[in-house]
Amino acid sequence: MKRTVLGTLLVAIGGVTIGAANLQQQQGKLPPVRAIQKLRDNLYFISGGDTYDRSTWTGGNSLVLVGDKGVVLVDTMLPAAGSSILAQIRSVTDKPVTTIINTHTHFDHSGSNTEFPATVEFVAHEGTRANMARATCQPVTNCDAFKGENAKYLPKRTYKDRLTLLSGKDQVDLYYFGRGHTDGDSFVVFPAARVMHGGDMFPRFHMPFIDVANNDGSAVEFSQTLQRAVSTIKNVETVGGGHTPTPVTWNDFRTYTDFYADFLSSAQASMKKGTSVEEFVKAYRVPDRFKGFLADPQQVRANAQAIWKESGK
Repeated sequence: MKRTVLGTLLVAIGGVTIGAANLQQQQGKLPPVRAIQKLRDNLYFISGGDTYDRSTWTGGNSLVLVGDKGVVLVDTMLPAAGSSILAQIRSVTDKPVTTIINTHTHFDHSGSNTEFPATVEFVAHEGTRANMARATCQPVTNCDAFKGENAKYLPKRTYKDRLTLLSGKDQVDLYYFGRGHTDGDSFVVFPAARVMHGGDMFPRFHMPFIDVANNDGSAVEFSQTLQRAVSTIKNVETVGGGHTPTPVTWNDFRTYTDFYADFLSSAQASMKKGTSVEEFVKAYRVPDRFKGFLADPQQVRANAQAIWKESGK
């Protein structure tokens, strides 16, 4: 089935489909996660794979910090990926996982939280914790995973704007700059390694999925949040996005920030002229200076509709 046909049948999220992912969850079967890759002396990257290849996809990317006293893991991919993630971690260290950071609530980033020991310290932005603790939610939010006995897996450590964990070569800095993909997106920085995990604020070189409907994301503030990250975070060389197949450079992240800012500016200019959403979607083209960037018309439409709505048009 062609990708465009799938897009018309299922709800897209971050370049994947909820329907396809839910099917994998129900079956409880996932392929093994990809081999762990060394980025720096004590920092590793595990790719969740190509979101368009569902036969090998295991969720959002993970980063692994092997600290003096234990392992810090950023994001836990889809449900049923936990044992496979642990196997990859054990291939480089026998230290236990002591801390798990979730960049946001979505099931492809927090799906295997409950497959780790409850002794792990779970850390997230306060908005993400609130989304995980909802009484009811759509499957994408993943709140059903933390009901009943599993409430013990809800983040017990949260923050509002910034949080620092550990120190020295093990230091991890968490930043929140405002609404974007959701209302609780963390940028996770490893200063000693000069590496950042951008979560789905940096999906890869695609028009982003913005979860306005389920988790109070904002198509307007998405741009402002990216720009605050670029202007505030210093001395980062390497960035692992939520779904970048491999880590990329800080300049790639900066270019992505410019790409979305340009899209927002174009949408707002068209809106002021009285252009309809459909007219804008039909006319929109990725500027030549962003060669290689992709803008699926369905996602362009979804984000344009959100921009029009947020602007009261």
